[in-house]
Amino acid sequence: MGKAELENNPVLGIFFRTIDIAVNRESKISAFRAFKKAGDNLANGMSLLIFPEGGIQDEHYPPQLVPFKNGTFRLAIEKQVPVLPISIVNAWALSWDDGSKYGTRPGICDIYIHKPIFTEHLEIKQDDQLKLEVFNTINSKLVRT
Repeated sequence: MGKAELENNPVLGIFFRTIDIAVNRESKISAFRAFKKAGDNLANGMSLLIFPEGGIQDEHYPPQLVPFKNGTFRLAIEKQVPVLPISIVNAWALSWDDGSKYGTRPGICDIYIHKPIFTEHLEIKQDDQLKLEVFNTINSKLVRT
Protein backbone atom coordinates (compact mmCIF):
# COMPACT_ATOMS: atom_id res chain seq x y z
CA MET A 1 0.00 0.00 0.00
CA GLY A 2 1.25 3.44 -0.77
CA LYS A 3 0.16 6.98 -1.43
CA ALA A 4 -1.73 7.46 -4.67
CA GLU A 5 0.65 10.20 -5.83
CA LEU A 6 3.25 7.52 -6.56
CA GLU A 7 1.17 6.41 -9.55
CA ASN A 8 2.26 9.65 -11.29
CA ASN A 9 5.97 9.13 -10.70
CA PRO A 10 7.68 8.63 -14.09
CA VAL A 11 10.09 6.02 -12.71
CA LEU A 12 8.03 4.21 -10.10
CA GLY A 13 4.57 4.72 -11.63
CA ILE A 14 4.45 1.62 -13.83
CA PHE A 15 5.72 -0.59 -11.02
CA PHE A 16 3.36 1.01 -8.51
CA ARG A 17 0.26 0.70 -10.71
CA THR A 18 0.85 -3.02 -11.34
CA ILE A 19 1.45 -4.41 -7.85
CA ASP A 20 0.65 -1.77 -5.23
CA ILE A 21 -2.61 -0.65 -3.67
CA ALA A 22 -2.99 3.11 -4.00
CA VAL A 23 -4.41 5.16 -1.14
CA ASN A 24 -5.48 8.79 -1.34
CA ARG A 25 -4.76 9.81 2.24
CA GLU A 26 -7.22 12.72 1.98
CA SER A 27 -10.17 10.43 1.23
CA LYS A 28 -11.84 8.05 3.68
CA ILE A 29 -13.53 6.30 0.74
CA SER A 30 -10.14 5.70 -0.89
CA ALA A 31 -8.79 4.29 2.38
CA PHE A 32 -11.83 2.02 2.73
CA ARG A 33 -11.41 0.72 -0.83
CA ALA A 34 -7.68 0.16 -0.33
CA PHE A 35 -8.22 -1.83 2.86
CA LYS A 36 -11.01 -3.81 1.20
CA LYS A 37 -8.62 -4.72 -1.62
CA ALA A 38 -5.88 -5.50 0.90
CA GLY A 39 -8.27 -7.79 2.79
CA ASP A 40 -9.20 -9.56 -0.44
CA ASN A 41 -5.52 -10.02 -1.27
CA LEU A 42 -4.83 -11.48 2.18
CA ALA A 43 -7.81 -13.84 1.79
CA ASN A 44 -6.23 -15.02 -1.48
CA GLY A 45 -2.94 -15.83 0.27
CA MET A 46 -0.98 -12.74 -0.77
CA SER A 47 1.41 -10.91 1.54
CA LEU A 48 1.18 -7.17 2.13
CA LEU A 49 3.76 -4.57 3.00
CA ILE A 50 2.21 -1.64 4.85
CA PHE A 51 3.91 1.33 6.45
CA PRO A 52 1.41 1.94 9.28
CA GLU A 53 2.65 5.42 10.14
CA GLY A 54 0.82 6.66 7.07
CA GLY A 55 3.50 9.07 5.91
CA ILE A 56 6.81 10.62 6.73
CA GLN A 57 7.03 13.80 8.74
CA ASP A 58 10.07 15.76 7.70
CA GLU A 59 10.15 18.36 10.45
CA HIS A 60 12.51 16.22 12.54
CA TYR A 61 16.08 15.57 11.48
CA PRO A 62 16.91 12.81 12.13
CA PRO A 63 13.35 11.58 11.64
CA GLN A 64 11.34 10.00 14.43
CA LEU A 65 8.83 7.19 14.15
CA VAL A 66 5.35 8.72 14.26
CA PRO A 67 2.27 7.09 15.82
CA PHE A 68 0.73 4.33 13.74
CA LYS A 69 -2.75 4.30 12.30
CA ASN A 70 -5.12 1.50 13.32
CA GLY A 71 -6.23 0.14 9.93
CA THR A 72 -3.29 -2.21 9.45
CA PHE A 73 -3.80 -3.83 12.83
CA ARG A 74 -7.55 -4.15 12.54
CA LEU A 75 -7.01 -5.84 9.18
CA ALA A 76 -4.43 -8.26 10.59
CA ILE A 77 -6.74 -9.23 13.45
CA GLU A 78 -9.80 -9.51 11.20
CA LYS A 79 -7.98 -11.76 8.73
CA GLN A 80 -6.08 -13.62 11.48
CA VAL A 81 -2.70 -13.09 9.81
CA PRO A 82 0.57 -12.49 11.66
CA VAL A 83 2.34 -9.14 11.58
CA LEU A 84 6.05 -9.20 10.77
CA PRO A 85 7.62 -5.99 12.12
CA ILE A 86 10.63 -4.70 10.18
CA SER A 87 12.92 -1.88 11.28
CA ILE A 88 14.70 0.01 8.50
CA VAL A 89 17.26 1.85 10.53
CA ASN A 90 19.35 4.24 8.50
CA ALA A 91 17.72 4.70 5.11
CA TRP A 92 16.90 8.28 6.09
CA ALA A 93 20.63 9.09 6.33
CA LEU A 94 21.12 8.05 2.71
CA SER A 95 18.02 9.54 1.15
CA TRP A 96 16.47 12.17 3.40
CA ASP A 97 15.15 14.55 0.79
CA ASP A 98 15.61 15.32 -2.88
CA GLY A 99 19.27 15.98 -2.16
CA SER A 100 18.99 19.76 -2.00
CA LYS A 101 18.99 20.18 1.79
CA TYR A 102 20.82 17.24 3.39
CA GLY A 103 22.01 15.39 0.32
CA THR A 104 21.36 11.92 -0.96
CA ARG A 105 24.01 9.27 -1.39
CA PRO A 106 24.38 5.55 -2.06
CA GLY A 107 25.01 3.25 0.85
CA ILE A 108 23.90 0.27 2.85
CA CYS A 109 20.76 0.23 5.01
CA ASP A 110 20.49 -1.80 8.18
CA ILE A 111 17.26 -3.79 8.23
CA TYR A 112 16.03 -5.84 11.18
CA ILE A 113 13.35 -8.47 10.66
CA HIS A 114 11.71 -9.15 14.00
CA LYS A 115 9.79 -12.20 15.14
CA PRO A 116 6.22 -12.40 13.84
CA ILE A 117 3.42 -11.27 16.12
CA PHE A 118 0.50 -13.66 15.81
CA THR A 119 -3.07 -12.37 15.87
CA GLU A 120 -5.19 -15.52 16.15
CA HIS A 121 -5.79 -14.90 19.86
CA LEU A 122 -6.78 -11.24 19.44
CA GLU A 123 -10.14 -9.55 19.00
CA ILE A 124 -10.74 -6.42 16.91
CA LYS A 125 -11.02 -4.30 20.07
CA GLN A 126 -7.38 -5.17 20.82
CA ASP A 127 -6.07 -3.34 17.75
CA ASP A 128 -4.53 -0.61 19.93
CA GLN A 129 -2.65 -3.27 21.93
CA LEU A 130 -1.28 -4.84 18.73
CA LYS A 131 -0.42 -1.41 17.32
CA LEU A 132 1.56 -0.52 20.44
CA GLU A 133 3.40 -3.86 20.45
CA VAL A 134 4.43 -3.46 16.80
CA PHE A 135 5.42 0.20 17.33
CA ASN A 136 7.61 -0.67 20.33
CA THR A 137 9.20 -3.59 18.47
CA ILE A 138 10.11 -1.49 15.44
CA ASN A 139 11.18 1.52 17.49
CA SER A 140 13.48 -0.65 19.66
CA LYS A 141 16.01 -0.72 16.78
CA LEU A 142 15.72 2.93 15.82
CA VAL A 143 18.36 4.18 18.22
CA ARG A 144 19.99 7.49 17.37
CA THR A 145 23.68 7.92 18.02
